[in-house]
Amino acid sequence: MILKNQNEGVKREKLGGSGKGKALSFPVNIPDTDGAFTMATRLELEPGTSISFHKHAENEEVYFIMSGCGVYTEGDESIAVSAGDIMLCRKGCSHGIENSGEEVLVIGAAIARR
Repeated sequence: MILKNQNEGVKREKLGGSGKGKALSFPVNIPDTDGAFTMATRLELEPGTSISFHKHAENEEVYFIMSGCGVYTEGDESIAVSAGDIMLCRKGCSHGIENSGEEVLVIGAAIARR
């Protein structure tokens, strides 16, 4: 199945519930409910923008860093991440990310049922 991003981004604030700044989101429509994936998007976070620390009580999320750099936090651990890194937040865990660089941080993200 090929899923296409929207052509124009949607400006979103307070990503993750209370994130800093505004980001562009390019959501993907998943037309069925039969599979594990419930959401997929590309996010573009300006410098200083964050997706706040939040919990995945009923699902899992994966981030793919496409370009830029940031600081990813999961549980009580924070680590610098950059293009090519992949982070997986399992069900029941909490995570967040902040653009700590000077250029746009581009992230592919997908949420799946467990």
